[in-house]
Amino acid sequence: MAMIGSVGNVEIGRIFDSSLLGFTAQSWFPLFDREALRAHEHWLCPDHFDPETGRIPMPVHSWLLRVGGRNVLIDTCMGNDKERPQFPEMHRLQNRYLDRLAAVGLAPADIDYVLCTHLHVDHVGWNTCLENGRWVPTFPNARYIFSKVEYEATKAEALDPAKPAYLRATFEDSIHPVIEAGKVELYDGTYELLDCITLRPAPGHSEGHVRIELRSQDNLGIFCGDMVHSPLQIPLWEWSSVVCWDKAMSAKARHELLQYCVNENALLIPGHFEAPHVGRIREKQGKFSIDFGW
Repeated sequence: MAMIGSVGNVEIGRIFDSSLLGFTAQSWFPLFDREALRAHEHWLCPDHFDPETGRIPMPVHSWLLRVGGRNVLIDTCMGNDKERPQFPEMHRLQNRYLDRLAAVGLAPADIDYVLCTHLHVDHVGWNTCLENGRWVPTFPNARYIFSKVEYEATKAEALDPAKPAYLRATFEDSIHPVIEAGKVELYDGTYELLDCITLRPAPGHSEGHVRIELRSQDNLGIFCGDMVHSPLQIPLWEWSSVVCWDKAMSAKARHELLQYCVNENALLIPGHFEAPHVGRIREKQGKFSIDFGW
């Protein structure tokens, strides 16, 4: 597997974990409107929306950045061996994620930084791996960088017995072990890294969600995590997902992101798009669209 694109002189690779195949637009988006969607079928179908079933594919992948001599991993997917009985597509996985990392010439020990746009179950799984019955940091030499707001909110949910059990499990097997190992740096506000990366608050999908901006040689790419789950949400940006912490705030943040991408000609790099995975946002008469590709 080769690195698949770049922003300026920063090479970017995609490390695939698995795909979540059970979602439909009508179940995922509370504001789903079949007629509003019909106008976009000509470019959404068949890769991003199935008009007969309503299915929306949701691949789960990490983004790998080579910044000079440093290796930066953004979001760590679902992970292997995790107990997720509520989610069969995440339960006790045995995926070849680390083999795919090896295919770009890297071992876990080669990762210098792990950045998480947020701490949901499908974005933190490979933070840890199972070793002799214990959850240990998968990337032993990496600094894991988390939003303090996101960490505290995630911890509070995990400790709340009224919340779903998987939230506690995710915290205990994928977040707390890296904290306990002293691998995590928590930050407030914005965070600057390697003179070209900015982690910027973008709450809505989760309380402490961030977007990660990469600037290199006058080029800009934005890793947006779950600010945009599906290309449907580009023209229909008002549609927030059923799992968004604050749906109105999520929509506002998404609109600001899309407009910023238009103004800056930034490459949008989401966490769950099917191939070609990325694109540039365009605006015409107040409506957003995407030109797919690097």
